[in-house]
Amino acid sequence: MVKGSKFKPRMFPIGGTGDDAEIDRAQSMVPDVTLNSEKIKELGRVAAVGYIKKTPTIGYSLTQLENGSIEFWQKVANVTDKGGDSDVSGITLSDFSTPYFDIAAYLTNDDDVFAGTLYYPSLRVSGFSISIGDPQANVERSFDMVGEAAKILQGDNKYLIYQKHTAGSGSDNEITLDKLAVVSPDTALEYMLRVVRITSAGVVSELSKTDADYTEDATTVTIASITTADTIKLWYTSAAAPDTMFTANDSDAVAIAGDSVDIFLYIPGSGKPTSSDYIYRLQSASLEVAFDREDLFEIGNKNIVQRGVKTSTVTVSVGSIVESFTIEEVLRGEIADYGIIDVTKLTDSATFILKVYDDNTKANFKYGLMATGLSPTSLGGDASVDEYVKKDATLEGEDLTISANTDIIEIL
Repeated sequence: MVKGSKFKPRMFPIGGTGDDAEIDRAQSMVPDVTLNSEKIKELGRVAAVGYIKKTPTIGYSLTQLENGSIEFWQKVANVTDKGGDSDVSGITLSDFSTPYFDIAAYLTNDDDVFAGTLYYPSLRVSGFSISIGDPQANVERSFDMVGEAAKILQGDNKYLIYQKHTAGSGSDNEITLDKLAVVSPDTALEYMLRVVRITSAGVVSELSKTDADYTEDATTVTIASITTADTIKLWYTSAAAPDTMFTANDSDAVAIAGDSVDIFLYIPGSGKPTSSDYIYRLQSASLEVAFDREDLFEIGNKNIVQRGVKTSTVTVSVGSIVESFTIEEVLRGEIADYGIIDVTKLTDSATFILKVYDDNTKANFKYGLMATGLSPTSLGGDASVDEYVKKDATLEGEDLTISANTDIIEIL
């Protein structure tokens, strides 16, 4: 049997020049594989004629404790040059439209014998959230992902190997493999699971052996056409373990609790948010993004040929104890004790900012999320006998920026 302590998850960005990395602070990873086999019957027979195996549908859910690092956001968006503390644009929702990535889990059993690798290729983000359940709760991130393939790597093919090559000047097209590749048990003379080329301009293309884009054997892959500074990424299986499967991250925060964040809600005007825009007495807060994906197949091909997002929905929910009407006053765009707050006159352009620090001293800003153009969709409350009266508000929009640059997070 395999315990969680021997379940070592790793993710591999396919686009961009970023490297693979372990998935830190993961609390649960839940794959859901639907095989989509269709039973075929016909007139004149009692039993089924047979089954058509259509493209599987893969759902994959990941829950992490917040550790203050923006790295995983960059990995799933296939960007290394966005979101950092010197970046002037931040990661936006459009950055999640076309990127895809692999997740693998290296498994070792109770007898300390390597059992195999669970491999989920070509996943895309279908939604994510960051939530604080109560003032003392840990901040959690959740990601929902979709794909069409799942593989169990075992026997001589038990290790997934990832390798990256950046072409130097001249004809630097012959890549020596780090490990001895093992041929596919299903296809003779096929060693590579995937070969990807990323040009210096950032154009991503999967190369085809059938189209003679490359040749391969157990020790070498030769790219037919390559240009200086092209990045080639290779995925293959081996009986030899990769040099790195999981690196324990002891540098980032163990976890970040609700007392280590700042939350602001305000209507943009002149200048950045101030202490008067800070929301006090909050009991819970969450920010959720849902993508309406349109990932397209084509006739004559079993694989996705185009990835995209039709619409993005950002939902912000906040809950508090009834002591004042700060949230309603903010959404009305008026000062405290304005007089009458008519809910039909609430704003359609609120901004919500969640800033994450490494501890409750709030001395070190790590990164933040800023949702703009928010419109309230519901205001509620909960009154029960002997309980303090609660209230909540939900807002909805279409824009979100994630960045470690505080100037970007607070820009108006």
